[in-house]
Amino acid sequence: MSEPTFPPSDPRRTAASPWQRRLGVLLATALLCGALPAQAQSGGNTRKPARTPAAPKAAPAPAPVAPAAPAAPVTPAAAAPGAAAAEAVAAPASRRGGDHIVAVVNRELVTNSEVQLRVARIEQEAARSGTRLPDRDTLQREVLDQLIDERAQLSQARESGTRVDEAEIDRALANVAAQNQLSVAQLRERLRAEGMDYARFRETLRDQMLLERVREREVQGRIRIVDADIESWLTEQRQKNGAATEYNAAQILLTLPENATPDQVAQKRQLGVTILQRLRAGEDFAALVREFSDAAKDNGGELGLRRADRLPDLFVDALTPLRAGEVAPQVLRSGAGLHILKLVERRDAALTVTQQRARHILLRPGAGLTQETILRRMAGWKRQVEAGSARFEDLARQHSEDGSAAQGGDLGWAGPGQFVPEFEQALSALSPGGLSDPVVSRFGVHLIQLLERREVRLDVREQRELARNALREQKSEEAYAEWARDVRARAYVELRDPPGP
Repeated sequence: MSEPTFPPSDPRRTAASPWQRRLGVLLATALLCGALPAQAQSGGNTRKPARTPAAPKAAPAPAPVAPAAPAAPVTPAAAAPGAAAAEAVAAPASRRGGDHIVAVVNRELVTNSEVQLRVARIEQEAARSGTRLPDRDTLQREVLDQLIDERAQLSQARESGTRVDEAEIDRALANVAAQNQLSVAQLRERLRAEGMDYARFRETLRDQMLLERVREREVQGRIRIVDADIESWLTEQRQKNGAATEYNAAQILLTLPENATPDQVAQKRQLGVTILQRLRAGEDFAALVREFSDAAKDNGGELGLRRADRLPDLFVDALTPLRAGEVAPQVLRSGAGLHILKLVERRDAALTVTQQRARHILLRPGAGLTQETILRRMAGWKRQVEAGSARFEDLARQHSEDGSAAQGGDLGWAGPGQFVPEFEQALSALSPGGLSDPVVSRFGVHLIQLLERREVRLDVREQRELARNALREQKSEEAYAEWARDVRARAYVELRDPPGP
């Protein structure tokens, strides 16, 4: 199961950017509703917004610290590059009203206007969606911690020699312009008309692209997945699914009397150890079965294929780590006597996953198109499709801003965890043919239709690929959190009090 590459606004998760998985929707959506769209990456295969965990909440009365305490993930999270750029270039207007520096991170500055603008965006989106927020002081501290993390990581990116060239920034700007149905020249004029500095906008885009690049490089370098991890994950999934692995084991049984004395047990155990030594020396298991086993000697002592739940736990525990042809390293004791086991064959039970095929219409809030307008428009489209006066695929081709528009919004088959949480939750609640209410994600607003749902059995190769991808996600989250803490711990952070009257 290879990992496909999805278009910029595809709601599926992207294994290449695992730290992006659990973005807080509030800030991302709020930024989508800002002056410019949230996606402003370069190139045709734009990445999803990068998550920036916030640090532990600061004390009410800030004091200089160096270095700062390690960070811990807190939502809401940071924004995508284009939105962050829009947010950053909007700051100068508030600085004219008496802005001041609230933190110094290495050589990077965080201003009060940046904190207040981000807080305002979060509050605006929370009011829209009915989401409950902490009190304003707590929210401001969390946002400040996010900005400090961003500055610390940006400083690391620069110190590591990470670069973004001018051509990449040009492509990012062209992407921003295209998403606003503007030329680059018109974008510059619009920025000027709204009091935004074009040069600062370029530099903020550069910073956000730097952040994503260093995050991907640092996190991916920390991930190690070994065969034992894959086997453990698959075993856990089979247990959850009620699927049992089948084993064919061969045994040499040394029986014991019903009330065996310690001396009798010791003598038989010594015989078992001797047999193991002869096996390690290369003697044939079947020959030793014929010589010593008190059980059936036909077919080399094989028990035949049996489900794991039909074997003693003692046998399963001994057989699980073995490869075909290997002998368990210890003599086992059960009520029947002593056993020497060899794994002849293992058949791993097939994993079954639920796949869903869906299509969607995506609209992004932007110039002249608010989220409220989109929600009303999509509600109308839903009524039309349900009434039979319009076809979903035609509406998708005509209106959707996603790369799937040409296919009528069809996203193809996808398994669990491939869509971002908001999208997947809405999709899972549908019956085939059903339409969702409009769904807000960090990419915009979606109208979703479930086409089909099916159960698929995965072969061994697909199972291992599924396990590897799931482990990569899990380990990437852990690696990102560890890296973010390391960067924050190494940074010099000075928190500043507001200036006096």
